[in-house]
Amino acid sequence: MAAPTPRALRRGEISFKLDERTAHSSLDLFKKDTSVIYRIVGIDPTKVPQNIERFTDWAVVLGDTAVSSGRHYWEVTVKRSHQFRIGVADLDISREGCIGVDNHSWVFAYAHRMWSAMLANKTTPISNIGHPERVGVLLDYDSKKLSLVDVSKLELIHSIPAEFQGPVVPAFALWDGELLTHSGLDVPKKLSGN
Repeated sequence: MAAPTPRALRRGEISFKLDERTAHSSLDLFKKDTSVIYRIVGIDPTKVPQNIERFTDWAVVLGDTAVSSGRHYWEVTVKRSHQFRIGVADLDISREGCIGVDNHSWVFAYAHRMWSAMLANKTTPISNIGHPERVGVLLDYDSKKLSLVDVSKLELIHSIPAEFQGPVVPAFALWDGELLTHSGLDVPKKLSGN
């Protein structure tokens, strides 16, 4: 029996939860599946329901809502994490890889106190941003662009051009601490012209 596909979204605000079926065994979901925490030991993989949707080699989890058009915005609160990735991925991204290392995902990565944009294993450093407490992600599917947003100023920090092949879902990778997602948000008016 095939796993159900994420619900599709065409226009307006995106509201999503993290999809337990995709979560690597080292990730625990909580707060009604809107937050994820990294566990060093993780869950015994033999006790995690096995399915073709689950990431097997990397600590990745996907959102449960697919986007195929429009502009969408969500925010992420970072708690005690010094190494993570946030962005979007194709629905059919390989469950053996990590987000940001192929041409099926577009992410912003934070590691070693530095930000970078990642696509197809190419890394572009991003300057003028420190360790975040909360960041925004603006997905403009129709203009083929993913942007990192400074939530305190509501300004775009960096944008990645994206050749989407089909519907994409929010994507997260985490190697310490926790991330809390905030969806169901309107695109801020200050970002409407960007």
